[in-house]
Amino acid sequence: MKVAAFERVADVARRNGQERPDKILSHFEGRATTYAEFDENSNRAANALISFGLKPDGRVAYLGKNSDLYFELVMAVAKAGGVMTPVNWRLAVPEIAWIIDDCGARILCVGPEFTELVATNRTAFPGVEHVVAVEGDYQVWRNTFPATDPDVPRGENHAVIQMYTSGTTGKPKGAVLTNGSVLRSRLDRDPALQADWERWDEGDVGLVAMPCFHIGGTGYGITVMTNGATGVITREFDPGGVLDLIEAYGISKIFMVPAAMQIIVNQPRAREVDFSRLRHIAYGASPIPLDLLRQCIDVFQCGFVQMYGMTETSGTIAALPPEDHDPAGNERMRSVGKPLRGVEMQVIDADGHPLPPREIGEIAIRAQANMREYWGRPEATAETIDGDGWLRTGDAGYTDEAGYFYLHDRVKDMIISGGENVYPAEVENAIYGHPAVADVAVVGVPDDKWGEAVKACVVLREGQSAEAGEIIGWARERIAGYKCPKSVDFIPALPRNPSGKILRRELRAPYWEGRERQIS
Repeated sequence: MKVAAFERVADVARRNGQERPDKILSHFEGRATTYAEFDENSNRAANALISFGLKPDGRVAYLGKNSDLYFELVMAVAKAGGVMTPVNWRLAVPEIAWIIDDCGARILCVGPEFTELVATNRTAFPGVEHVVAVEGDYQVWRNTFPATDPDVPRGENHAVIQMYTSGTTGKPKGAVLTNGSVLRSRLDRDPALQADWERWDEGDVGLVAMPCFHIGGTGYGITVMTNGATGVITREFDPGGVLDLIEAYGISKIFMVPAAMQIIVNQPRAREVDFSRLRHIAYGASPIPLDLLRQCIDVFQCGFVQMYGMTETSGTIAALPPEDHDPAGNERMRSVGKPLRGVEMQVIDADGHPLPPREIGEIAIRAQANMREYWGRPEATAETIDGDGWLRTGDAGYTDEAGYFYLHDRVKDMIISGGENVYPAEVENAIYGHPAVADVAVVGVPDDKWGEAVKACVVLREGQSAEAGEIIGWARERIAGYKCPKSVDFIPALPRNPSGKILRRELRAPYWEGRERQIS
């Protein structure tokens, strides 16, 4: 079906509410919502937020798991001219508080799992003036406000979503995504120009299972809406529950990470489920191991699409299509595919000059999908986006003669474990305070389930001793569990260059020996 381009995220609710009022937009835990209801409810919620003092460009933070009401709030904030800022609920309280303070949110919307956490730690959020319990009295409160659309003037270049991504300094950065970047509003959506895996039909049902604090969750949910399709939203990823939903709702499109795919296909009843409606599974964060692809093809019997992107590019900007997924294996399966329509990609050297095929450099992207800026970080923004609009990804790689892009290593030290971004500096800072630790470096090592696992290489103080479990436990008290090392090696000294910089590549090398890709 042909869908006209949207200029503003809020227009997605408005237009669909008029054009397909009775169609089901979402299913969530037994609650079905039509496009007309979604449009009206988001109008009421927008007016409610405005009554709390939300002004254009004001940030609204959301701390909660996936919910149909979260997406309602995304639209409500957009209609009010504000900027939705979902916060990673897996973070520790100080990390959560830092993000809420950094974005300047005066309104904090909280899911039921975290109302007690916020109440107990209320003093950690001094800038927050209003806390909204989203699944408490929220709907009753919302319905006391008029259903008229506030229609606050906004355009393509105005911010609508701010997502935080970890930084090498240990402090996350807020990627400011605009209406235009989220919607790629200048992109021609003529089905004749789209590949089969890109097209959404009237009967398509998408599974929104990735967490909303990731672009893969929020972005995919918005994609379902922009295509006028139906979404089935899961509070969080549950492999058994996913199988039930695929059967119950006839899911036809899914986005997930390979680690999640592996968990699902290993479920005892996976081979008993009817997957006949499933057309495509899109996956990201890491390539799919060949053995897992074979297993998934056998079980799901659908097409597979690898997607490459990042928070700073509003999600996917390159894809490896189903026809390049060969169960016998091929060179292209090691790539992330080709740029999507409207996206320019190139491999550049340290001075920003394009490199020829097969030469390794940094992958750079120019597209409307690129973020506008890092919130309050002009220097970091300038380091990432040049004057011509090219965004440096921090990923090192190369391109082949056919225009496929391959990741080789990371220019920065980020570790991707199970789809989560982990930066060594943040983990190292958490470990350094241990009384037995003299020095520490953190690297990513291969992991068959998660792609990469966090490993800490620790130098103990003279005369001190410690066990791996003790180090891991110490870190767990200070940072989110997924960032903590899964293993600890005790070594006599860290390799450093003459200027004192840790040579992480030397630390990583033994664990990646024999693997072509130094990134998982």
